[in-house]
Amino acid sequence: MSFDFNAYLNRIGIAKPETTLAGLSQLQQAQLGAIPFENINPLLGLVPELETAALMEKIVASRRGGYCFELNGLFAQALDELGFDYQPIMARVRMGRSEGGPRLHLAFIVEAEGDSWLVDAGFGGPSHYRPLRLNTEQEQSQDHNQFRLRQEPESGETVLERLQNGEWFALYSFDRSRVQRCDLDAANLVCTTWDQSLLSQNLLICRNTAEGWVQLFNTNFSRYQAGEQISHSVESLAHLSDLLSEQFGIELGNQQLRRLGERLDLSSSQ
Repeated sequence: MSFDFNAYLNRIGIAKPETTLAGLSQLQQAQLGAIPFENINPLLGLVPELETAALMEKIVASRRGGYCFELNGLFAQALDELGFDYQPIMARVRMGRSEGGPRLHLAFIVEAEGDSWLVDAGFGGPSHYRPLRLNTEQEQSQDHNQFRLRQEPESGETVLERLQNGEWFALYSFDRSRVQRCDLDAANLVCTTWDQSLLSQNLLICRNTAEGWVQLFNTNFSRYQAGEQISHSVESLAHLSDLLSEQFGIELGNQQLRRLGERLDLSSSQ
């Protein structure tokens, strides 16, 4: 199966955008709002398939989500269709740490309107949802959220940071080293099989909303809105199934749902 651009656009709920910065922003926001970040397959020991046919079948036809290699892999197909000039980058996730781990996150630097922009439709956390101008360290506002891209001489990397509780919180860092397909395949395998990978040991599902985002981390569901967080625990398999469907648009078969419940110690609470 080849990439079906019309089916993809229908999945994210927009008409074909223009090859402009505004169109790029529309595309990123639409995918983040319609397609959730989710690592159900890696958590269950299933290595995600990154070929176009597999992405179309899982994310578009079956209306599932995916994690960065799947989501940004699909996003890259849309960038190709629209004719954007872009470069894939591999990032080190930091999540508040002073330095990152292995390069296990895929994002893009996209050229638009004479400038370079950091674009990412596959980060499972509180990241930017519109392109960020790359060649500046000034704060960049997205609604009530503040981001910046800080150059770090010690590592030679650019650090993506979000203003959180009055302090700058590092999300991930990257450089412009060339990314090859073997880098993606290796990182995809590590994320699924390495026992120190967050995504092989924990459930993480996120989806952007008009007001902020919703997130499920293991059995803790949170809604983030205007800087406030409202959370509650998932206490049964039935509750988990409802949350997956209502908040993230994910419908699992009974067998896969049971296996997920077992990983989360929900199997005895039907």
